Amino acid sequence: MCGIVGYTGSKPVKDILVGGLSRLEYRGYDSAGVAIEQDGELAVVHRKGKVSSLSHTLEHFDFTGTCGIGHTRWATHGRPSEANAHPHTSCDGRVAVVHNGIIENFAELREELVAEGHAFSSETDTEVVAHLVERALAGGKGLLEAVHEATDYLVGAYALAVVSFDEPGVIVAARKDSPLVVGLAQDGFYVASDIIAMIEATRDVVVLGDGEFARLTPTNVEFFTAAGSFEPTVTRVDWDLDVAEKGGYPDFMLKEIHEQPRVIRDTLAGRLVGGALSIDELDLTVEELNLIDRVYVIACGTSYHAGLIAKNLIEGWARIPCEVEVASEFRYRNPIITPTTLVVAVSQSGETADTLAAIRDARVKGARVFGITNVLGSPVARESDGVIYTKANKEIAVASTKSFLGQVVSLTLLALLLAQVKGKLKTNQVRFLFRELADTAEQVERILSDTSAIKEAARACVDAKSALFVGRGMGSAIACEGALKLKEISYLHAEAYPAGEMKHGPIALIDEGFPVIAVATKSPVYDKVISNLQESRARGATVVAVATEGDEEIRKYADHVIYIPKVRDAFSAITASVPLQLFARAIAVERGCDVDQPRNLAKSVTVE
Repeated sequence: MCGIVGYTGSKPVKDILVGGLSRLEYRGYDSAGVAIEQDGELAVVHRKGKVSSLSHTLEHFDFTGTCGIGHTRWATHGRPSEANAHPHTSCDGRVAVVHNGIIENFAELREELVAEGHAFSSETDTEVVAHLVERALAGGKGLLEAVHEATDYLVGAYALAVVSFDEPGVIVAARKDSPLVVGLAQDGFYVASDIIAMIEATRDVVVLGDGEFARLTPTNVEFFTAAGSFEPTVTRVDWDLDVAEKGGYPDFMLKEIHEQPRVIRDTLAGRLVGGALSIDELDLTVEELNLIDRVYVIACGTSYHAGLIAKNLIEGWARIPCEVEVASEFRYRNPIITPTTLVVAVSQSGETADTLAAIRDARVKGARVFGITNVLGSPVARESDGVIYTKANKEIAVASTKSFLGQVVSLTLLALLLAQVKGKLKTNQVRFLFRELADTAEQVERILSDTSAIKEAARACVDAKSALFVGRGMGSAIACEGALKLKEISYLHAEAYPAGEMKHGPIALIDEGFPVIAVATKSPVYDKVISNLQESRARGATVVAVATEGDEEIRKYADHVIYIPKVRDAFSAITASVPLQLFARAIAVERGCDVDQPRNLAKSVTVE
């Protein structure tokens, strides 16, 4: 989340920073800023909003400096504002810092620094780094040593770029659990959170590893760890700009599928505070939350399927009745709404016309409305009482993947919060479940590391005319999303049914070779799903099963098995959805379809 760019060399830095930030804006766009060495001082300019706002402001400054750092932000600590925009500076203005990631112990560090006399001007976690570096410099250290000392105090994830008035032309970069790349060019040296920011200037890059530092000057760059200097591996990037924007992937959809572990981590960042869940954006007191006696989730398309998953969790954990409504139908059926009703509006773009209309209707009837969206400042966000941003960054492919998973994670947090407030789950249970939820990021990475079984299953189904997706319980909701993905991008007709409903009609469709894709992970209804698979195979179906690692028994009932890591059934939607996304994409590619821009569809649906 957020974007970093820095440069030191022989060229004026202003346009380099603005150009790099523009390419990184997909990573965050609630505010942007730069720090440029100019006339013997650090000139810092921030603006709330998109990079274009910063660019227009910088047109009025005649900056000729050749060293600087910039940042485009997506808020985690502190609301979107000019004061909270990066770069952040030390008390004396001699140090400027940009940062991606989360400093988990910033509150303790801030308290310590304030006690020492440091004055803070923002609400962010990042500002503590500027003051830690300032303190180390005051102790006589150079900038590299000062940044190294500062990172010793940090708990959490960070990518840092730091400049100091005391060392003109020098940028120090550091990385732990957040990407950072150094670019080597003839006219100087670059640092950025993504290769795309520097792709027009250089193709030679060094990807910093965890615990590594770089010291950039106009004529040289050195690399260090705690043990001392080292010679890095230089990678030659042969992408053109179009491919660079895709991160080297053949299409945006595959790139965005692979970004999902990061989405999970970013959406969860900062949500467990003092051992308890915290969603301050909800803008409801504990007392008001405790009065909630009914929840409606309103959404369209993929977001509707995220709502189906949320229904299972809210009713299962919080024991509150929850209904999931297609937004285009919600306001036409006169739903029962009272002041103790919570309406959760889910929209990737935040612009979906049907969802907005449903929000307005719900508010008129007295409900509290909470939005879940991927777009800062979107209409859904503005018209809701509170909002969770899914932290998926910019999603290019029309068929939603990473936004869907961000929605599922956000709705899971909401379900846990309601259960916590209602006393249905104890604090230690919530904490335990949260940690299991966080583990799904690594589990998704494992799924993505070997997709051979998915591709094999896809090849077996590529010539089909229709397909049936089935599951029970949580698997039924996952099947709905799997069928939608296949329809959207491959134009192969697909339907989703609760597996127990097959014998009430859909089984008539099954003949030799008909694909039946089943979510058959270990769950309380596993044996029932197996019975339905047996019914399908008896009629000649080609059965593809998404199953739990170690389940060898299922091979008796399926022609193709896609294994995923074992997870609690409540979190199976996160892991089981990923192979279905890849399955749909593989079939679409085999059929020669444009997976990023399927026919007749648009990313944002702004008409009813």
